[in-house]
Amino acid sequence: MVIHNQDAFLSNVAAHLGRPRRTSGVKRPTWSVRPQDRVFAGYSKEELIAVLKKQCQAIHTDVVEVKQHELTQALTDTIKRYEGKTVIAANDKRNALYGLDQFYEQLNEKIDVHIWDAQLGKENQIIAERADIGISFSDITLAESATVTLFNDKHHGRSISLLPKSFIAIIPKSTIVPRMTQAARQLHTSVKKGKDVPSCVSFVSGPSNSADIEMNLIVGVHGPIQATYIVVGD
Repeated sequence: MVIHNQDAFLSNVAAHLGRPRRTSGVKRPTWSVRPQDRVFAGYSKEELIAVLKKQCQAIHTDVVEVKQHELTQALTDTIKRYEGKTVIAANDKRNALYGLDQFYEQLNEKIDVHIWDAQLGKENQIIAERADIGISFSDITLAESATVTLFNDKHHGRSISLLPKSFIAIIPKSTIVPRMTQAARQLHTSVKKGKDVPSCVSFVSGPSNSADIEMNLIVGVHGPIQATYIVVGD
């Protein structure tokens, strides 16, 4: 990844702080108290799923827990419940692993299914805007806030979870962690190891909502008006 104008930017920040720029000897503090690590510490995957389900009630999100061979039926049922006629899904490598490539082909015989195509560029966004349902895999799932973390790239545009009327997140059980602490640590570790990181990381907690007016929660304000999480044993 190429970072443009990094030196000029950091030098400018240091100048406004009234000191020379520090290029060495900077160490991350070692805090004596780290309460964030104690939240749900030692919880099993089943206990974290229970936390996730409880939080989903607060954010108006449906949860379905299935085994891997039951995933396609769960998707069929959810699409039918949402009266979906048009679907857009990420071009995810896990589609093949979970048998979704064939599922989408068969589904496309009944309704309009579009798999994100990087060669189409912004046309994907137009398709997403007109779609009834967007479907994505979660890369990291935060039990505490019932949040799915989506690693967006050229094969998985963020429009999938933002523009359609409804959103379905497929959550492999192995992706569930206690909270944001673990997600941030995983991303930081990837950067430290020099691994490629996604161009955009989206944190999605159920359908769109806002509580700007006197803390009254309004759902379906500026994005999907309903959402379903399908937790899949893996």
